[in-house]
Amino acid sequence: MSTSLNLAIELINRPSITPQDHGCQAIIAKRLECIGFTIKHLRFGNVDNLWARLGDTDPLFVFAGHTDVVPTGAAHLWKFPPFTATQSDGFLYGRGAADMKGSIAAMVTACERLSRSHLKGSIAFLITSDEEGSAVDGTIKVIQYLKEQGEQIDWCLVGEPSSTTQLCDVVKNGRRGSLNGKLVIQGIQGHVAYPHLADNPIHHVIPVLQNLCQTEWDQGNVFFPPTSFQITNINAGTGTENVIPGDVTVLFNFRYSTEVTQIQLQEHITALLDSYPFKYQMTWRHSGVPFLTPEGRLVTATQQAISEVCGYHTKLSTAGGTSDGRFIAPTGAEVIEVGPNNSTIHKINECVNIEELDRLSIIYQRILEKLLH
Repeated sequence: MSTSLNLAIELINRPSITPQDHGCQAIIAKRLECIGFTIKHLRFGNVDNLWARLGDTDPLFVFAGHTDVVPTGAAHLWKFPPFTATQSDGFLYGRGAADMKGSIAAMVTACERLSRSHLKGSIAFLITSDEEGSAVDGTIKVIQYLKEQGEQIDWCLVGEPSSTTQLCDVVKNGRRGSLNGKLVIQGIQGHVAYPHLADNPIHHVIPVLQNLCQTEWDQGNVFFPPTSFQITNINAGTGTENVIPGDVTVLFNFRYSTEVTQIQLQEHITALLDSYPFKYQMTWRHSGVPFLTPEGRLVTATQQAISEVCGYHTKLSTAGGTSDGRFIAPTGAEVIEVGPNNSTIHKINECVNIEELDRLSIIYQRILEKLLH
């Protein structure tokens, strides 16, 4: 068995459902300490974080990742126990295999093979157990800690599963912003037979939602698709057929491009709601600004490494959800996401191609060599 596979198995066997680390970071720290990394365990709230650094000179290259995983779902539907890493038909099964314990294993083994005799700069690991959860005591807190310590990240590779059909056919050089809204429209509850004595909030919300669904927020640009508005939940009623509800609650999300800001989106919604006669309450939760790493040293090194190892050119993309890269990019760091196939992440029977683990590790090693040797 390869060392990447061994380490991935060891990590998957730990049931680290967010925000629990379940000893994964101790395993990683032990491996890194053996090759000269200085280890710092940073605990914020109930979240474990690891900062490990090799070298004290600039530039600083950081591998970023998370040891927490999403819940397994119905365990009896899995081919194999989700927290017992199992090899079958060339794949490694287990929760976290692709997202993202396989990537972390490849990062560690890449550093173990790397020749440090001509290292020009430093390498660090930023690992959290709060990526799949609320993400309030994880990477964002470590970034605040690093700022207080005067440590500046130049390049960051996040091991999120970016590949679609073959290894590293897609890498993420940016992500869209994410803005969540909760709208409550207030009416007056009453009997359906006497609508003149009530005020139906569902009737009020329908034209509002129709307007929002038909709005073109922007046309996107060469890097980002157009901003998307999606309704995620509508809730109203008492559960009976003959009662007009007193209020209706709507949850929605914007995945937005760099063509607009969260302030512009909020102002548009507020202006629309204020144009109607009903009473409402609007609350917002902004979970990430859009970021983009343009073609430069990090992107070039990544593209070249993938071409050399895989024999094809990778595609740059900003599609998908958010990642902890949203906390790192605002520091001025170049951020890219490179990882295994994402087709089984968060699903029953999550798995990763075993052979691709070794190739991913070699890609990571080549990127380091191009930037720091």
